[in-house]
Amino acid sequence: MTTRHLLDPEIVPALDAFPDFSLDKTALPIIRQASAEMTQLADAEAHGVVREEVDIPGLTPEQPLVRCLVYKPKNAPQEMAAYLHLHGGGYILGSPEGSDAHNISLASQLGICIVSVDYRLAPEHPVPAALHDSYAALTWMHTESKTLGIDVTRIAIGGESAGGGLAASLALYARDQAEFPICYQLLTYPMIDDRTGDEAHPGDPLTGEFVWTRERNQLGWSYYLGATVPAAPHVPSRATSLEGLPPAWISTAALDLFRDENIEYAQRLLKASVPTELIVYPGTCHGFQMAPDAKVTKQYLSDHAGALSRGLKLGT
Repeated sequence: MTTRHLLDPEIVPALDAFPDFSLDKTALPIIRQASAEMTQLADAEAHGVVREEVDIPGLTPEQPLVRCLVYKPKNAPQEMAAYLHLHGGGYILGSPEGSDAHNISLASQLGICIVSVDYRLAPEHPVPAALHDSYAALTWMHTESKTLGIDVTRIAIGGESAGGGLAASLALYARDQAEFPICYQLLTYPMIDDRTGDEAHPGDPLTGEFVWTRERNQLGWSYYLGATVPAAPHVPSRATSLEGLPPAWISTAALDLFRDENIEYAQRLLKASVPTELIVYPGTCHGFQMAPDAKVTKQYLSDHAGALSRGLKLGT
């Protein structure tokens, strides 16, 4: 069975051009290298944004430095709101450079500081490495807030796919640590449940045909978790309580493998009295934003920027 006929016609050409790939451990370095060579940075200068690459301290002295890309508007106010961004890639692929154009656009459009984290990837670095790197970035944003020129009461977090899942994990971890507040979380089809796509949880057959399949999801989770027993905060859907988390904006795609786990998470947040907005984009699948000119992609970008603006209380 194919769900191709259910796709928005405007995103089909981008999906047709998307290469097939193997997640075999020997193939991962090749995919990462090829992706890095294909990625081109956007023109930050043309958008009035300063992009800086920084190495920040790891969570503990024993952990390595964490590379981040920091974006700030040239005419930034003295105390900006800020957004900690975590890239996608199934916890095994990706880099901050892959989200460069979007982060430049957000920094310019909203007048905020953005810190995009180059967290360690599995399987070389299974849990808790990525979460520790993300929390190190949140720590740095708070402790260096004066130098960065950011308002620590207005720091949002978010990401796409695995980045969205990692942001959900970070929200849980930060809540439990009770050290550094987060005011908002933006989760774009977040990867939050290791059970999705296994034999006991195959899910709706209309989902998961394109880009991120059941097989890839199970491999990604196995690499990420390693020998660790699946549990929160690394697997957000396994959290026993979602109370006390920051308000959330969750978007997902109608044909995405993660659709139902995302909807369920939004429902659980609502039941835990967490203000939550949920959007399901019809006719879309995982990675539909690869079609930048599609109306649904433009709608997503507008919705995302609007949610971030509201979450950071910009213009109020």
